[in-house]
Amino acid sequence: MNEASILGQVALGYAPMIDRQRDVTATRLTVFPARADAKVPPAPLLEALAEAWPADAGALALNVASETLLHDLMLAQPAANVMVEVPAFMAVDPAHTEAIVALHRHGNTLMLQGRPRAELPREVLPCFSAAIVDVAEERRTDATPPPGVTRSIGFVQSGIRSAAEVEAAFQRGAQAVLGWPLDDPLPAADPKAGARSDLQTVVELIRRVDKEEPVDRLDAVIKLDPTLGFKLLRYINSPAFGLRVEIASFRHAIMMLGYQRLKRWLALLLAQASKEANMKPVMFAALRRGLLMEELVRASGNGQSDPQLRDEAFICGVFSLLDKMMRQPFAELLKSIPVPAAVSQALVDSEGPYQPYLELVQAVESASMFDLREIAERLMMSVGEVNAALLRALANARTLG
Repeated sequence: MNEASILGQVALGYAPMIDRQRDVTATRLTVFPARADAKVPPAPLLEALAEAWPADAGALALNVASETLLHDLMLAQPAANVMVEVPAFMAVDPAHTEAIVALHRHGNTLMLQGRPRAELPREVLPCFSAAIVDVAEERRTDATPPPGVTRSIGFVQSGIRSAAEVEAAFQRGAQAVLGWPLDDPLPAADPKAGARSDLQTVVELIRRVDKEEPVDRLDAVIKLDPTLGFKLLRYINSPAFGLRVEIASFRHAIMMLGYQRLKRWLALLLAQASKEANMKPVMFAALRRGLLMEELVRASGNGQSDPQLRDEAFICGVFSLLDKMMRQPFAELLKSIPVPAAVSQALVDSEGPYQPYLELVQAVESASMFDLREIAERLMMSVGEVNAALLRALANARTLG
C-alpha cells in the first residue's frame, strides 16, 4: 500500500505542544479514520508518518480517534520518537494492558488522556509519563497538591482558548499546553512603543521590492542592517531552498531569489520579528500556515504551474497572524505593508481566492473533521491530498528551523 492510499483513509489535524518557556516541545497529530467503519492498517500509516517525521526530527505525539486503530498502532510499535496518547477508558481496560506495557518497554513515551473513572491496572500505571487534562475538566486550583495527595506524573493542559487560560494552566503546574490561542482579541497596542528599527527596515524593503527597485538599492538597504543580511544568507543557504551552491553575498542572494521570492522571505522575516515570549508560538504557527497554504494551493492544481500563486498563498498564510503580532487590525496594518490584492482580500475582507485555503488550514489546526471535509470538497481536493500537503509542510518547516 503506497503513501497516497493510506493517507486517503485518515484525516489529520495538527497542533504544537508548548512548554512554559513558550518553546514547542512536540508536534501533535490527531488521526481520524476517514470512515467510522474503516479498518485502517497501522504499518503503512506509521511508514507515511515516519517519512515526514523521522527519528531525528524530535517528538511526534499521536492522538488517535479510534480505539481499534490506536490498539493496532500500539501493537505495531512505532519509532521511539513517537509519543502515544492513550484515552483513560482504554488505560483501565485489561484488554489493552499488554499492548500498553509492551509499547512502554519499547521506549515510547505514553500519555494518559483524560481522567480515569476507575483505578488503572497496577502494570499500566508506571507506563505513563504525563496526563493530558482538558481545561474544562481541571480541578486543580494551583500547583500545590491537597494534603495527603501525591502526584506521580505531570500534566499537559488541553482545550486552551485564551492567553489567560494559558497563564492559569502554568500557574497550576502544567508542564505544557496543547495548541495556542490564536483567536484571542487583539491586545491594545502600546502608543509609546515605536516600531523597532529592524521592523522598519523589513517594511521598507518590502515597499522597495514591491516597486521592483534595482538590486543596488536593495543591497544598500540590507547592508545597513547586518543582522538582516545574516538572516537572508542563512535562509537562502538552508536545505529548504534547495540551491547547490553556497551564496556568500547580499547581491548574489537577491539575484538568486528574484523579486517574488524575496517578497516571500521578507514576509516570513516580518512575521518572526517579535521578541515577546508569548509571540513565539504565534510565529511558529505563522510559518506553518504559510507552508501549508503553499502546499494546499500546489496540491489543488491551481499553483502547480504558477509559482507566483504558491508564493502569494505562502505570504497569505504567514501574514494571517500578523495582526496579533503587530497589534493592529489588518485594515490598518496593510496600509503600510504592500501585499497582493488577493492576499488583502483574504486578510481584510475574509473573501477571495485564498480565503478557502486559509479556512482549510484553520480546520486542520482545530482538528475539525467535518469542516476539513467540507472545505476540501469545496476546493475539489481529497482528504488524502490535504494530509499529504500537511506532512510536506511540517517537513519543510523543520528545515527552516
